[in-house]
Amino acid sequence: MPTDDKTKFFYALTPEHILHAVASGGLAPTGRMMQLNSYENRVYQIEVDDDRWVVGKFYRPGRWSLDTILDEHRFLQELAATEIPVAAPLTLSNGATIDEANGIMFSLYPRLAGRSAQELNDEQLRIAGRLLARIHNVGAQNTAAHRLHFSVDAYGRNNLDWLLSNQVIPPEAEAQFAQTVTSLLDRISPLFEGVPFHRIHGDCHLGNIMETARGLSFLDFDDMMNGPAVQDVWMLVPSYDAHGQAQRDTLLTAYREVRDFSAQWLRLIEPLRALRFLHYATWIARRFSDPAFQKTFSHFGTLSYWQNETQDLREQIARIDAEQQAQMLWH
Repeated sequence: MPTDDKTKFFYALTPEHILHAVASGGLAPTGRMMQLNSYENRVYQIEVDDDRWVVGKFYRPGRWSLDTILDEHRFLQELAATEIPVAAPLTLSNGATIDEANGIMFSLYPRLAGRSAQELNDEQLRIAGRLLARIHNVGAQNTAAHRLHFSVDAYGRNNLDWLLSNQVIPPEAEAQFAQTVTSLLDRISPLFEGVPFHRIHGDCHLGNIMETARGLSFLDFDDMMNGPAVQDVWMLVPSYDAHGQAQRDTLLTAYREVRDFSAQWLRLIEPLRALRFLHYATWIARRFSDPAFQKTFSHFGTLSYWQNETQDLREQIARIDAEQQAQMLWH
């Protein structure tokens, strides 16, 4: 099936299609199901006949190849084998962790009962720090050959080039936005030299941490990549005020009980945050043909949107410059 046809089918997935796929995977759905919040993929909670629930993830066509998804699955299986609390994919009737129905790749996971962590107290921060260090220890043991290898080009220049070549930005805002991004990338590129990369979660915000009967569990490794450990750290504790810094100190004190973490890597937090702004805007632009994105991000693409994005990036540049100046004075 051509990719365009798969995409149309993906937008129009029905309960019948979902239940048929689960049955083809070797389980017997009862018919009870509910859709979960997910922009990139389509994700459902589905009851099966042995009185349990599973989570079905149906992958957006054209986003990941089979090999990139299997890199994620192998990482999850390695984490689960070391008793790190994650939801590893189930083996389907085809003997693999992924199958295809009507041209749409899908996988099934055990449902974790619990609630999303809204905010972590100090004890939970310590637990999360040790768990994150264990995840990174496993991540450093193997490679993910088909996953993104983080770089300023991959997260920065490539996104800017795509926005410009597709004329996404209104003409009145394009030059200032491009100039601001270029200035940012020129500043931050040298900061990543010599920083070790390994498999990381990649999207490790609180929405992907669940409080369960087992304690904290890490979810949704869909954006897993080869990157710096600090990417997961800053996303887990994103605030840059005094309270956020204290939380990060608590997390990293526990992290260092399990794995080394250089204080020098903290200088990458604001550059990574800036790249996240750019990457997020480009992600929305790339997906804006999806009706779900048009409904959710109805403000996207306006002149004021891109002016605000430019201002946010300029503020990040000022924050990065201030940090660099402070480090120079300190030394």
